[in-house]
Amino acid sequence: MLGRTANGLYWMFRYIERAENIARLVDAGVRMSLTRSQAADSDWDGVLQSAGVREIFGEDRTVTSADAIDFMLRDKANPSSVMSCIEQGRNNARMVRTALTRETWEATNEYWIELKQLLARRVKPQDLPEVIDVIKRRAGLVRGAFHGSMLRNELYNFSRIGTFIERADNTSRILDVKYYVLLPGASHVGSSLDNAQWESILRSVSAHRSYRWVYDGEYKPADIAHFLILNGQMPRSLIYCYEKIVSNLGYLAREYGERHAAHETADAINSKLQSLTINAVMEQGLHEFLEDFVGHNGQLGQEITDGYRFYS
Repeated sequence: MLGRTANGLYWMFRYIERAENIARLVDAGVRMSLTRSQAADSDWDGVLQSAGVREIFGEDRTVTSADAIDFMLRDKANPSSVMSCIEQGRNNARMVRTALTRETWEATNEYWIELKQLLARRVKPQDLPEVIDVIKRRAGLVRGAFHGSMLRNELYNFSRIGTFIERADNTSRILDVKYYVLLPGASHVGSSLDNAQWESILRSVSAHRSYRWVYDGEYKPADIAHFLILNGQMPRSLIYCYEKIVSNLGYLAREYGERHAAHETADAINSKLQSLTINAVMEQGLHEFLEDFVGHNGQLGQEITDGYRFYS
């Protein structure tokens, strides 16, 4: 298959996943701010940092909640805003239109049309929950159409790899929001405020109810970190994402009869996650672990691009 087609599919699904996860990051920021007795615009500096867009927003620019939310949802100057991602995802889908089923293309196009209308102007605070729900729901419709209609061939594998590399990146960033959006003081650790903030993280990745099933509803930082990093049954956990990445790369290796640096990197990351304990993560420092993970996850993405000659 031409590298250009692989590139289009890989990035189509990365952008669709990114749009949803940026919306989830905004949701995490909003939920965090609701735990404050007073509005704290400085919290949004941390959300922008976690999203990796603080520099693009403007280092000298004063951060307010309204400006940060607008920047992350609809600002064309931000290549990772929801609207930018949807447009890039649709552009990639159009480029590989003949490689997609009609259902997948129509779900993607309808996603773009609805978001253009919803994000044509600044979102009012009272409308924000519904807008975030629409973004998540539409992304789910694209994935559902894709999974229900596509052949399980190399097209499918490149698309899945893009999805899970992006999802792993964004789960780590959402979890890292708790590092940046600091508690008012050490005395609040273990308090109702601390618990409310951890609950907000779980809700932002649609993991609140499943966490309660596994851990009996008690909010402990180590348990929440374990759930989002090392629980293989949680579909947004880092270990789940890497099990799928390794599996899909394995299918490509058999299809093409060759392995690349990406295979070794993915295997190494997966092996590390499989042997890791949450105590080791917490001893290293959650923020330091997540920062290191994001770097290696980005390296894998570049190695996939190089190995499969996406731009040839």
